[in-house]
Amino acid sequence: MASVGAMATPAIPITGDLRADLLLEEDPLALVIGMLLDQQVPMEWAFRGPATLEERLGGQLDASRIAAMDQEEFVAICCQKPAIHRFPAAMGRRIHELCGALVEDHAGDAGALWGDVDDAEELRARLRRLPGYGEEKTKILIAILGKRLGVRPAGWEQVAAPFSDDEPRSVADVASEQTLSAVREWKKAMKAAKKSKADAPG
Repeated sequence: MASVGAMATPAIPITGDLRADLLLEEDPLALVIGMLLDQQVPMEWAFRGPATLEERLGGQLDASRIAAMDQEEFVAICCQKPAIHRFPAAMGRRIHELCGALVEDHAGDAGALWGDVDDAEELRARLRRLPGYGEEKTKILIAILGKRLGVRPAGWEQVAAPFSDDEPRSVADVASEQTLSAVREWKKAMKAAKKSKADAPG
């Protein structure tokens, strides 16, 4: 369980809840799950999901434990109100599959995805092997690691482009309430223009 200090300042202040934000910073599995959930729902909802799961699982997120659970039992936990996602059953199955992949390839340790990586292309390859991680999701997570958490393997800016630039495109750019608002406005503008968040303005 993430500890909450009186002066704690989360590196990823996205959810509006200090404990949930600190969990993203302190628990690699929480960050990987939050990024997985970040689709078709507001960012705040997606990244609050790991803290909700931690609470429902008795105070600990553990990939090995999740992978060992009956999938439908785990899905039922994800579907409890408030649900972790707009599509909690589908995303619950995807989280279960992701945890199984982590157990198979990294002994259940999500931090091993980047803990010993010196080259961003290798990090990209490891993330792309995770269920639910397409190219854009992979790039954004690499940008979060580089911008928010100081994990910067060689070439990360090129591999994460365009999410490594200075435009407020994604959760990787959220450092405060002000930057969160800027990212929301960017997404709104891109949606109005029928562009993706990887597109340039104009």
